[in-house]
Amino acid sequence: MALVPVAEALERLLDGATALPGESVPLADAADRVLTEPVVALRTQPPFNASAMDGYAARFADVGSVPARLSVIGMAPAGRGFAGTVGEGEAVRIFTGAPVPEGADTIVIQENVRDLGGGQIEVTEPTSAGRNIRRAGLDFLHGDVLLEKGRLLDPAALSLAASANHPSLTVVRRPLVAIIATGDELLPPGSELGPDQIISSNAYGVVAAARSVGARALDLGIAADRHDAIAALVGKAVEAGADVIVTLGGASVGDHDLIHDVLTGQGMQLDFWKIAMRPGKPLMFGRLGNIRCIGLPGNPVASLVCSQLFLKPLLARLGGRSYRQDIRTARLAAAMHANDLRQDYVRAVVCEEAGQLVATPFSVQDSSMLKMLADANGLILRQPFAPTAEAGAECSVLMLR
Repeated sequence: MALVPVAEALERLLDGATALPGESVPLADAADRVLTEPVVALRTQPPFNASAMDGYAARFADVGSVPARLSVIGMAPAGRGFAGTVGEGEAVRIFTGAPVPEGADTIVIQENVRDLGGGQIEVTEPTSAGRNIRRAGLDFLHGDVLLEKGRLLDPAALSLAASANHPSLTVVRRPLVAIIATGDELLPPGSELGPDQIISSNAYGVVAAARSVGARALDLGIAADRHDAIAALVGKAVEAGADVIVTLGGASVGDHDLIHDVLTGQGMQLDFWKIAMRPGKPLMFGRLGNIRCIGLPGNPVASLVCSQLFLKPLLARLGGRSYRQDIRTARLAAAMHANDLRQDYVRAVVCEEAGQLVATPFSVQDSSMLKMLADANGLILRQPFAPTAEAGAECSVLMLR
């Protein structure tokens, strides 16, 4: 099977991927979810003319000029309005959020009032008509469309929905990605390693990548290099209702790379296998019924770069989110050799110098070197057959953070 260009591979992987069906969730669980229908106000906010300040509710006719002496006839704390009417020469002590009493049309802030004792006050600073009153419906009216379908529920949107009296919202179901690591050599972190064993690290980064775009992640652990062991974990992924199955390692062409055989044996229709990219050439993609299957390379850097380029856009689309890679223009800090037929993603440190971005590639680019990837904050994009680039040449950089 010929190497598939990166852009074509992504297009084929995303083909037919649409937002999953909606589900109703409590408001407290709706953060960072995507609406499947508009949110309409179930009430008016504020529901009444409300005081915007602590002070005194009065008639502008009485306080338009100063000094003005008024009799305090009652109090209106938030949540308990004054039931009477403010008449000529009268005022009501009022607090922020309380309903403005009948007859009053202005709030005099408490800093501009002197207490004379005996229920008498004196207004010492002039004010204007209607000052410090939030009119009913200032924020929104009953029946207003407050949030549109497709809105990502950030903190402000959640608070708005709560203010509109919605206890629950209908949102796109979060996609479930099941992750299966493979390899006899792998043990979980904290294990005592034998002479031929290493720590299984890829799954943690892939889980984090999935969650960063709102997906749920089910880490099914490590399968031994046997058909039955891999098939058992694939079965668990199917039973769990996974929308995407991600395998780590075992998708290449070695005698112990069994993922392709197991998945096709269970009915997966292979779409492509091997990408014209570095790192990440042995990437596999196919469909097992409605489940999308992605076989990520075993090398940790390749696995995480492929997660950035392929897995995150897919999960974002299934979750109803928009997603764009953060690609910027920079200048090379060092010369780079001509490239071959594969698109190259070169780990680099990107910083700003004299108002422009400068990308410094690491001198070694082995796909097993996780520390280098952790130190990098960008990937220099080198197109297939790109010629030698001198220091100072312009380049494109995919920002990682």
